[in-house]
Amino acid sequence: MKEQKTHLTEHQALLFEMLRDFDGVCRRHNIHYQLFAGTALGAVRHSGFIPWDDDVDVILMRDEYERFFREAAPDFDPVVYYVQKDNSPHWPMQFSKLRRNGTTCIEKYHPKDKLMHQGVYIDIFPCDNLSAQPGVRRLQFVASKAIIAKALYARGYETDSMAKKLFMQFCRLLPRRPLEKFCMCRGKTNTDMMQTFLAGGRKYQKNMLPRTWMEDTVEIRFEDANFPISAHYDALLTQLYGDWHTPSPPSERKCKEHVAILDLNHPYTEYLEEQRTMQIENHTKSIR
Repeated sequence: MKEQKTHLTEHQALLFEMLRDFDGVCRRHNIHYQLFAGTALGAVRHSGFIPWDDDVDVILMRDEYERFFREAAPDFDPVVYYVQKDNSPHWPMQFSKLRRNGTTCIEKYHPKDKLMHQGVYIDIFPCDNLSAQPGVRRLQFVASKAIIAKALYARGYETDSMAKKLFMQFCRLLPRRPLEKFCMCRGKTNTDMMQTFLAGGRKYQKNMLPRTWMEDTVEIRFEDANFPISAHYDALLTQLYGDWHTPSPPSERKCKEHVAILDLNHPYTEYLEEQRTMQIENHTKSIR
């Protein structure tokens, strides 16, 4: 049973506008994507945003992901949007973002690259081929962790864990492209399973998806428009969240706070000095 809708926050309203623009560009170029993770959960259970969530996630299979940047991304008005592609200048991460110019969405870390765009964003994740061999699958997962650690080090990720610090120091020395080639199983189009390891998932099993889950889509209502979602959303959400039908009790609705400084009307460049001196706190995420 779906919960009664609540009024959108200003942040959610802007994210929804960005999602509609993203969807329009993808439809013009016949690029296939799906709402993913908490956004998919919100669509199915709330017909829109999870009331206590503050981000938008979309996912594309690797070929569509690369075609999006090659063919569709130039459609975005550069005055309004900044397309932050993975492994591009000033963005070392393994996934991408669509950013809104003239806004501030500074997260809880101190970036090493002072030219990194930090406007309000939606996350754009790739989905890759998974090997048919169980041992190789495990190695793909390990390779993804090395890729992510290398990217986080370059981004300026901060942690109190000595083990994480040592792992990042080790991974920063590894070559990125061979790791990515192995992790993505490039050139293979007939694998039965896909993986979202590079979307940052922590658990091995939760990030292994049958190809049909990513290929079969249906339209679903999200706020006041329709968007694509996996036709197998029940199985997908169960794998990601367990009993997704039942929201967490109010006392446990503590979504990870993505944002340290949020301003929908002024650019992030006005807050760089405040960011430089801000204190970092660790937060856990429980969006269900």
